[in-house]
Amino acid sequence: MKKIKTFLFLILLVTVPSVGICQTSSKVPMPTQQNTIIINKIIEAANYKTYFIDYCLTKINETASKEKWNDQKTMEITESIDFKNFRDAVYNMFAFHDEVELETLLKTYQKDTIYQTSNIMTVSKALNTNLEIYTRDVVKGRYIIIK
Repeated sequence: MKKIKTFLFLILLVTVPSVGICQTSSKVPMPTQQNTIIINKIIEAANYKTYFIDYCLTKINETASKEKWNDQKTMEITESIDFKNFRDAVYNMFAFHDEVELETLLKTYQKDTIYQTSNIMTVSKALNTNLEIYTRDVVKGRYIIIK
């Protein structure tokens, strides 16, 4: 019985530090500074900011209609939309691409107008999930700046 307790104690000592290390190393990958510049150009070429704003406005208008918001509340919520609060999600999506891949993607966006409307950003499940979470927070008023 004592051997079993000793064995379990040793296993506990070995596994607890590894769990602690895993929980503290959860840094979100981000692109290099040079890649960030290219990603910003991709965002412009793909008209993703327009897509982002239209998506947010649609969700705000749906909620405003359903919950019968007054014009002032709708305007406050609408004014809280800011792509800067969402940009890191886009950067994270491209964090694993190198400069050559990003340049190729940028050229594709600039040349192909069809690709601009149906592209990697609008069909990415991860980015769409992040966009849904962001719009949910916007609709709840979490980004309103109190003056």
